[in-house]
Amino acid sequence: MIMTNKTTMSGFLLMGFSDIRELQILQALLFLAVYLFTLAGNLIIIIITTVDQHLQAPMYYFLKHLSLLDLSFISVTVPQSINNSLMDDGYISQGQCILQVFFFTSLACAELAILTLMSYDRYAAICFPLHYEVIMNPSKCKWAIIAVWLSGSSCGILYTSATFSITFCKAKIIHQFFCDIPQLLKISCCNDYLGVIGVAGFMSVMALICFVSIVLSYIRIFSTVLRIPSAEGRSKAFSTSLPHIFVVSFYLSTGAFAFLKPTSDSPTAFDLMISIFYAVVPPTLNPIIYSLRNEAMKEAFRKLLLGGQFISEKTFWSCC
Repeated sequence: MIMTNKTTMSGFLLMGFSDIRELQILQALLFLAVYLFTLAGNLIIIIITTVDQHLQAPMYYFLKHLSLLDLSFISVTVPQSINNSLMDDGYISQGQCILQVFFFTSLACAELAILTLMSYDRYAAICFPLHYEVIMNPSKCKWAIIAVWLSGSSCGILYTSATFSITFCKAKIIHQFFCDIPQLLKISCCNDYLGVIGVAGFMSVMALICFVSIVLSYIRIFSTVLRIPSAEGRSKAFSTSLPHIFVVSFYLSTGAFAFLKPTSDSPTAFDLMISIFYAVVPPTLNPIIYSLRNEAMKEAFRKLLLGGQFISEKTFWSCC
């Protein structure tokens, strides 16, 4: 009754995964384990790509910012869900919900932008190796990253402004573990969310442009790699490209499925699982995927585990 009164007053009620107390605690513990693992994995990548002079190329500079995005992205939703489950209280204030939508959207857009940038970096490195240092010089790298963060923030401002300009007519109950935009649209007044649809359409076009750019980059990359006479050279090129393809495919497919499918009036466990696949799984898998397929990353990680000393002198890329 108290929760119901709170949701009718100001905030929202996140239903989460279950009403059974034991399952709530189990979900909180599982989310806590995943969250700590994700924090550790991404922090390790940030540390070793900062202090190891052998990992100062643009690829690792972009990977460091991808890890920073992943670390922030999972921190937007998972800690709140853990707290709600442990406290047995799904209430979230409108201010918290607005911040969640803003940061979730901003970081998701920025992640797509940096994945596009990373595909261009691989394209320049493999297709134009002699001109690579000119194409991806430190100044361009820095401005590209600034553009990534600014584009993400712009998307977040647009989407959040459009979402919370609508009027919520129905009970403020969200059948998710975070403030999910499709769920928010379900409780809005009829035909009151056309502005959100317009913003979503614009962002979909931008996402499609990013996707086409990534596909074209990898068509050129693979056509070039297959012409490399050395088996070792082909293996090295694939080792830096295949993880990126997997991350992009997984991220875009799960996100597109979740946001493009119609929301049902009676949410199922499948809807919650899909949200986990695009909100929790990518930040958790990225450190594993990028580390296991990259010998330089594995060597730097071994040095970190063994307490080895990293060479910290300034390099050509240090200003990045």
